[in-house]
Amino acid sequence: MYRILSCDDDPDILDVIEITFASEGFDVITASDGKSGWDIIQKEHIDVVILDYMMPGLNGIELCKRIKSDPLLSQIPVLLVTGKGETEDRLLGLESGADDYIVKPFEPQELVARVRNLLNRTRLILDTNPLTRLPGNNAITQEINKKLHSQEPFAVAYIDLNQFKAYNDKYGFTAGDEIIQFTAKILLTTSREIDPNAFVGHIGGDDFVIISSPEKIEQIAQKVIERFDSEIKNFYDPEAREKGYIETLGRDRVLRRFPIMSVSISIADSQRRKFTHVGEIAQVAAELKKKVKTFGKSAYMIDRRSG
Repeated sequence: MYRILSCDDDPDILDVIEITFASEGFDVITASDGKSGWDIIQKEHIDVVILDYMMPGLNGIELCKRIKSDPLLSQIPVLLVTGKGETEDRLLGLESGADDYIVKPFEPQELVARVRNLLNRTRLILDTNPLTRLPGNNAITQEINKKLHSQEPFAVAYIDLNQFKAYNDKYGFTAGDEIIQFTAKILLTTSREIDPNAFVGHIGGDDFVIISSPEKIEQIAQKVIERFDSEIKNFYDPEAREKGYIETLGRDRVLRRFPIMSVSISIADSQRRKFTHVGEIAQVAAELKKKVKTFGKSAYMIDRRSG
């Protein structure tokens, strides 16, 4: 079931949208102003946002800009609803990042059709992970295959977290989800800063992928580790931060100490080894992953073998 957020300071419009979309099988959340809408977007999984152009405080244009400037929210389709029909106002909405717009008064079924089009378009463009909104397995495979066929040099970094399960067991799944989102944001912002064309994907759980150029992938890995290590302790309680570990049951059901989480990065470089299939890259990364995890701290390793 798709979840829609409708933000409008007109309660009658909110009622029309809620009744219309609920009857079509959508889950609808409403907000009477932009600030409340922003709070909801940061806490809830939202598939599409319907924004009123004019709202007190944070208006539709400003809220749209916030959504589109956030790395983990930017893929959410935004439809702007406005009572203004002038070309200048429509352009302003589209320039803010809105994916579509509709002018009041509107036919409810036209709004439904526009929302369905946005959802279909987004689904076709990206196979996204629902938690991080990063491209998922299908999109990752397609991107790697595209690189293989182009014959241009590229590097693939596989990223996963050390001691994530212990953290999940200690603090709960909600806290674990926050770690996944935190990691995704670091990977995305860091990659884009160093290589605007970098691809960042979420395999699932605490496993991620970055695809970049061989010249930039090592710098990305170094910066990711630096930022992760400087911020991860903020997600632990004061006692754990002071001790540098948490205590929880291990897989053998024995109480054990687990250090603060770290990040492992294994990198396959097409300049060093000629790959012909996605599976070959995954195999190299799996071999490196075992070695990187033995370091007991955040680290990266590049496959320097040729072949």
